[in-house]
Parts: sequence; structure tokens; C-alpha cells
Amino acid sequence: MKKTAFILLNLSLMIGVNAQSYKKKYPETKKIDHVDTYFGEEVQDPYRWLENDLADDTKKWVVEQNKATYAYLNEIPLRAELKKSLTEIWNYEKISTPFKEGDYTYYYKNDGLQQHSVLYRKLGEDGTEEVFLDPNKFSKDGSVSLSDVSFSKDGSLVAYSISEGGSDWRKIIVLNAKDKKEVGKTLIDVKFSGIAWKGNDGFYYSSYDKPKGSELSEKTDQHKLYYHKLGAEQKTDHLIFGGQETPRRYVGAYLTDDERFLIISAANTTTGNELYYQDLSVPNGKIKPIVNNFDTNTSVIDNDGETFYLFTNKNAPNNKVVKASINDLSENAWQTVIPETDNVLSISTGGGYLFARYLKDATSLVEQYKYDGTKIRKIDLPGIGSASGFGGKKSEKEIYFGFSNYITPSTSYKYNVEDGSSEVYIKPNVKFKTEDYISEQVFYTSKDGTKVPMIITYKKGTKKNGKNPTIVYGYGGFNISLTPAFSPAIATWIENGGIYAVPNLRGGGEYGKKWHDGGRQFNKLNVFNDFIAATEYLQTNKYTSPDFTALSGGSNGGLLVGATETINPKIAKVALPAVGVLDMLRYHTFTAGAGWGYDYGTAEDSKEMFDYLKSYSPVHNVKEGTCYPATLVTTGDHDDRVVPAHSYKFAANLQAKQSCDNPVLIRIETKAGHGAGRSTEVVINETADKYAFTLWNMGIKKIK
Repeated sequence: MKKTAFILLNLSLMIGVNAQSYKKKYPETKKIDHVDTYFGEEVQDPYRWLENDLADDTKKWVVEQNKATYAYLNEIPLRAELKKSLTEIWNYEKISTPFKEGDYTYYYKNDGLQQHSVLYRKLGEDGTEEVFLDPNKFSKDGSVSLSDVSFSKDGSLVAYSISEGGSDWRKIIVLNAKDKKEVGKTLIDVKFSGIAWKGNDGFYYSSYDKPKGSELSEKTDQHKLYYHKLGAEQKTDHLIFGGQETPRRYVGAYLTDDERFLIISAANTTTGNELYYQDLSVPNGKIKPIVNNFDTNTSVIDNDGETFYLFTNKNAPNNKVVKASINDLSENAWQTVIPETDNVLSISTGGGYLFARYLKDATSLVEQYKYDGTKIRKIDLPGIGSASGFGGKKSEKEIYFGFSNYITPSTSYKYNVEDGSSEVYIKPNVKFKTEDYISEQVFYTSKDGTKVPMIITYKKGTKKNGKNPTIVYGYGGFNISLTPAFSPAIATWIENGGIYAVPNLRGGGEYGKKWHDGGRQFNKLNVFNDFIAATEYLQTNKYTSPDFTALSGGSNGGLLVGATETINPKIAKVALPAVGVLDMLRYHTFTAGAGWGYDYGTAEDSKEMFDYLKSYSPVHNVKEGTCYPATLVTTGDHDDRVVPAHSYKFAANLQAKQSCDNPVLIRIETKAGHGAGRSTEVVINETADKYAFTLWNMGIKKIK
């Protein structure tokens, strides 16, 4: 890829030059007289009609908004150059960390610009490579994607799920792994589900009853766990757990490695779960509790006969591993195997060992343990970054892991579980020179004095003169940790002279439960304050300035961007809220949104919670007479997780109330959902559009 750098032209005229030349010509968005009453307070909702995704006027609005958006984007000369630059760096062979099933080694590979990665396999490790499953053949336009793949224990059968148009609703198809012929009939209407095989006879899966109205927006509240026997009609599948007798919003299941025990996890929110087991060796064995409340996160990671090994945050905010016999699974009988430390723990198993993967200031540290808790060794990683993998069957003596950071393309390693040696297994050939870039971690102080880490990545030689185009990307919620990983999109941005900054905001999981709790419900404003403080740090230290700052985030991160730009409109020149949760008074009324209440609370909980949510809800805090950043809202018309109505209503509000000439546009991807399974072409096009919009509104007119 050729070396490129942003050219800043006419610096004295640069600020606002493009915005002032752009006259707002948005499609007309009608307003209706709709009022909701919360605890005696009336709240206007003039764009409520946009929630009806089945209505003709909503569909027409989507078409007209896209026309206006693409008319604007088509006039940006550097858009084509950015797409070319992204395409060049994206075009390299990408191979996943391999996994073994039966006699075969499987792995995903993308030759470079294929719409979807292909599942390949080899007999052993050195056999002839063959295509096993090619998602590029699922549809002509790339809108159908491969979701989950699950093999039976002996590797002879495989069940895989597909998503159509990005929807969370799936279909499950079963193949004979040897000849790739279909077995039985396709299952339909499956949602938020794993696939857990029971021998070669059948498998467990989860779903909701199909909504009577819009399948993209109607509430889905009672999850159900089913057992499907191969060859049987789906309508005869046996209900195992959930439904009216045990109503839960989320139910999932898996089997222990010896397939003796079925493990069931049940929850009503995204944090905290009940845990059950069923002894499948006992005819008509009862489902029995391990944890009978939602106060903690607990899972079974393995068993040794009748001894369960549990991963839990019970009395351990940073997590620990314990064990207990099925004869007494009460918490008082739990024996610690790997104790809690100052670093957040996650766990995997492989080769008969436990692998403790710690987060230390949002980067990986990995240790190997015996099942009795004896530490074998600290594993030497290639550098500071994110390590993944370290999983495999008990019989395997060699397992695999991957390593990456913002400037190191993901590389796979083979690891010997006995002597601890590792070697490079697959290293990609990317047109990107790691040595030309810096990825540094800093700690800044938030509004209440809390120290927050942030990783800042940029090209060596970048001058701290306040004029560097900078994307500040954040999430801050649901106990999710942002760890450094290579991305062709980020590589393109920094290679072209931009700065990419990622603060690890409260609400995430980087420092365990306390960090998560510090950014949820009545602490949610801490997340926005952390984000604002990160941006101010970058500006104070001359990495950038408000006129060269863009805020970016998706889903809960879309809320972060929307809230930040309405709380502090002068903090950035550009805002890029993607698939965002933007109506905080109504989010819980759509699909499975009610399950997010642990993080957000709902407007129905109490007057105090209603007031708090309303105080920052982006849809409800767009004010007349305010100049907001140039905003490009992005969403998918098939997003049934965070319904696109959030984005529609926010964009309509901003367009109506924007007081200056900064453009407010919404880009609505058709046949696309919340983000998973999007084709390479769709991702490149959207990224190019975001970058072009960002640079153009910063006054940067072309790249060289």
C-alpha cells in the first residue's frame, strides 16, 4: 500500500469551510401529537411513528434519508481515495486460530476481499486443504452470513446457524461432516442460541416464540430451551426449560466434556444468572440448581466425574475458580482452585489444564494451572496486547492461541501444554509496517478523580500541534472490555496520519465488577464524564483539538456518543453514533431490550430512575438553538437488537433542531442488522463513508 498522509489545505479557512457551504436540505419528517406520561410528567414523542418499521411512511422516510445522505457523501472527493486505501490494506489473507474436530483441523480463511470468511479443513495438520463451508454461496448479495458452528463430540456431525439480512433470528442446518450432506430438516426461528450436541442423536438450542407483529421490533420476553432429535419435526421438539413455568429472558445450555451433565444458565438481565444441571446418565433425571439466584455470574467450566469446576464472581468481583461435588453444591462447600487477584480473570481449558487469562490494565497476562490449583507457569506472550484462545480438548497436547494489538496483525501460535513452548503457526502478510507506529497507554483523571486508562495509537513523527484528525472510540457498559486488536480500518486511519484513541471507560469489565458498577444505572453519567475527560486529555496535550476530534461508538457506544454530543456539543467537530441505544425511556419495550435494565434501569422503575434516564437520553436532550457536531448516524434496517427507530428518532430530532450548518445525516444500511455477519464490501463502504464525512467536516479536503 502506498504511503499516504492527510494534506491540510488553506488552514486559515479550514475550520467550518465545508459545513458553511453545505445547506441543509433534509427530507421532511412529519411530527405527530403523541404524549407519554411518566409519574405525572408528560413527555412529547413527535417521531413515535418512526418506530413502526412495517409502515409505508417509515419505509419511505428511510429511502429519502438515504438519498439525502448519499447525495452529500457523493460530493466528497476524498471518499473514493479512502475506499481505495481501505481496500488495499484489507486485501490480505486472514486465517483464524485453528481448532480440532474428529480427525480434522478446521480454520476460517478469507483470501483478502471475500465477502465472508470460508471454513476450511485438513485431515490432521498436514492434509490437503479443502473447503468445508463457504458462506459466500449462501446468497448472491452477501446478506446471508454464517453465525455459529457446533460439532458433535466425535466430529462426525455439524450444526451451523445462518443469519439473513443481519437479523438475530437464525436458521440451523445439520450436515454429515464426512460427505457434507444435509441431515434432517432445517430449524427456523431460533434466536440468542448456542448449539449443544448430545452424542449424535440431537442437540439443545434456545429461542422465543415468534412475535405476532414485527419480528424486528416486537418484545421477546420468554426464552425457551429445547431438545431437537435428529430427523424429528421441529414442532415436536421437547421443551427443557423456560416458557411459562420458568419464565426467563435468556436461557442457554451446554454439556460437560464427558456429556454426562447438561448445564443450564438462566437470566433476566445481561448480568447475573441462575445455574442448573441435569445428570443425563440418570433416566428422566431432574434439573437441579447449583445457583438459585441472579446475584452473581457463575458457570461450569469443566467436571471431573461428579466434581464441578465453577467460574464465579461470588464474593470475588474480579472472578475466581472453585470446585464442588454434586453431593453438596452449596456455596459453603465451594473450594477455591484459583483465587481472585487484583486483575480480572477469565478462564479456558485445554490439554487437561486450566488457563487463567487476566486483564492487567486492559492487556493480557496468561498463566497455566493444574486442576488442583497448582500454578505451572506464566506464559510468555509476544508483547503487550490481547491474547485469545488457549482452549482445546483434554486429550490434546498442543493447543493454539492468537495475539494482536492495534499495530500488530493477529498472529496464531501453537502452544505445547507440557513444556510451555510456543511457535508461530500462522502469521499474516499485511501491507503495514508495525515499526512505523506507536501505541501508548496513558492514565488520565476523570471528573470525580478516578484514574482511567487509554491507549493512543498513531504514526511515529506525528507532531502534537492540535491539528491531527483524531477518533476517540468508546463503549463503557455491560461489563465488556475493550482490549487492543488489529483492524484494517484502524490501520488505514493511522497510516493516513490520524490518531486513534480508546479509553477504557467505567461500565466496562476492565477492572471487574466494581468498574462495571461504577458506570451503570445511577452511575451512568460517570461513563460520559470519563469519555469527555479522555477527549479533553487528548486536546490539552495537543494530540488534537475540538475542530479535529471525532467521537465514535456503536450500540451502547452509540448511546455514549449521542449522550456526549448532547451534554457537551463543543467537545468535538464530528459525532459518529452507530446502532445506538438512543431513546432511554423506551429501549426496554423493543425485542429483548428489557434485559438491559441491569445496566440502565428503566423509566418504569421509579420517579428517580425516570428523571435520571431522561436527563441524558439523547433523543430527549436535543435542544433548539444549539450547534451540534457534524453527525453521521449509522444503523441497519434489520437491526432487531437495537431497533433502528432509536437512530431514526435521534436523527430527526437533530435535523429539526440543529442551529448551525454542521450536517446531520443518517446512513441506513439495507439488509443489515446490528453488525454481526456484515460482508467485507459493506464494512469497507461504511468505513470509507464515515472517514470521508469526518475528514470533510474537519476541513481536510483530500489525501495524498
